[in-house]
Amino acid sequence: MKRWSMDGVGRERLRMEDAAPPTPGPGDVLVRIGSVSLNYRDLLVISGQMGAGLAFPFSPGSDFAGEVIARGEGAQRFAVGDRVFAAYVPGWIDGRPLGSAAEPYGRSMGGPLPGVLAELVALPESWLVKAPGSLDDAQASTLPIAGVTAWYTLVEKGGLMAGQTVLVQGTGGVALFGVQIACAHGARVVVTSSDDAKLARAKALGADIGINRLQGDWARAVVDATDGHGADHILELAGGPNLAKSVEAAAVDGRIYVIGVIEGLDLSASVVPVLYKQVNLHGILVGPRRVAEDFVRAVDTLNLKPVIDRRYPFEALPEALAHLERGPFGKIVIDVIR
Repeated sequence: MKRWSMDGVGRERLRMEDAAPPTPGPGDVLVRIGSVSLNYRDLLVISGQMGAGLAFPFSPGSDFAGEVIARGEGAQRFAVGDRVFAAYVPGWIDGRPLGSAAEPYGRSMGGPLPGVLAELVALPESWLVKAPGSLDDAQASTLPIAGVTAWYTLVEKGGLMAGQTVLVQGTGGVALFGVQIACAHGARVVVTSSDDAKLARAKALGADIGINRLQGDWARAVVDATDGHGADHILELAGGPNLAKSVEAAAVDGRIYVIGVIEGLDLSASVVPVLYKQVNLHGILVGPRRVAEDFVRAVDTLNLKPVIDRRYPFEALPEALAHLERGPFGKIVIDVIR
């Protein structure tokens, strides 16, 4: 089979190579990968900024959709021919996140666990979720991180209600899933971006208000656009010092969900408005398998269609990563099987 592999950190270390097909062990299934979607996290793992403890040679990528083509001894959750994707945090089936204060759990697909940029993968069946029947492999591959994160954030953790205001930062994968989920729940949606064309596309997707973050004080613009109320739910997708602006934009008793790290790994904000507004700050690391299964049912019920900016052939991974770095509108997908 073909796979993408790296023998050290750095994009220049990526190579497409031939490898022996994996064999499913007890409780495993063999999956033929149809499509892999990329996340900003993949850039960080490849560059060595995230996913410590990689075992080389290493294949990056965490999000895929494909078909079960063989089962190991004792594997019973899926039949041959079922279409599946992998839960991002293996072993987190439901309930509280894994790990402890002494040892937070960080073992996830695509770093430090092996990734999925390959034609075939053998994985424990407990790691997998049945894909929505209403989506093809390219669309379904966008669900494991971006889609599940947005659903877990707004529906599971946030208890989103109709009439509330949701602020979404940017127009990447999590952001646009957030727009669609919030609209489906009757919320008012505000999107910020530095690109007016992307704001127009977000409004066409259902967002109510678009604010160019480079034109004046965007946090004040959010407050003004909501008649002084602010945002009840904020998808904090930039990180770093941007948290301070999210606090400014938050409603009293509003919720800020820390998800992205594009502007830095160290958060900063004044404590005074946090106290006065009694803002709730939540760290989000995707969600458990049960939430992914809930989201699959919602996707089929709502007929939700993921936004894919562009699809690349398997051999064009370097070009796809460059596009991801520039900032897509929605998701970038690698077609492994064409």
